[in-house]
Amino acid sequence: MVEKRVRAGLDLGLSESEREELKRIALQALRHKLLGEESPRLRLDSHRLQEKRGAFVSLHKKGMLRGCIGYVEGRRPLWETVREAAVQAALSDPRFPPLRAEELPEVDLEISALTPLERMTDPMDFEVGRHGLVVRKGFMSGLLLPQVAVEHGWDKEQFLSWTCKKAGLSEDAWRRSGTEIYRFSADVF
Repeated sequence: MVEKRVRAGLDLGLSESEREELKRIALQALRHKLLGEESPRLRLDSHRLQEKRGAFVSLHKKGMLRGCIGYVEGRRPLWETVREAAVQAALSDPRFPPLRAEELPEVDLEISALTPLERMTDPMDFEVGRHGLVVRKGFMSGLLLPQVAVEHGWDKEQFLSWTCKKAGLSEDAWRRSGTEIYRFSADVF
């Protein structure tokens, strides 16, 4: 791991050992895929890691984003979601070429374990740094994690506007009827 990232989000109850276990799982999945190492059998004692939760894995190289993929809704146990997101962030983020094995030692990994989405009736009913946002209108949807607003120094309106742009909508779509806005928190580590 190269560089410590800006912390945002919230402590949602994962212990330090559970966080370390999730990082170990993500790194093992990357090593397995990129280096052909055998994937070890996992024995998990933590009920929190078995909870169905959404999660994102972000990969950074020399402080720059190198891949980020995740799942908003918890359809599988958290540890499986993290394992899958790590591999997908390395190989399937369309913004970047697939991660090469020789890059692995330079990669910093960040996990965001999510709470369920909460629909907001007031678009300003969130805290920058504590909440991430999802904006939906029709088939268009965009998500930004809590740490993104902190890293860019955005206020609430800027965060809403950039989430709309991420969804492929106009930056003021959050002000218009028919646009759904959701917030969530994340345990970021």
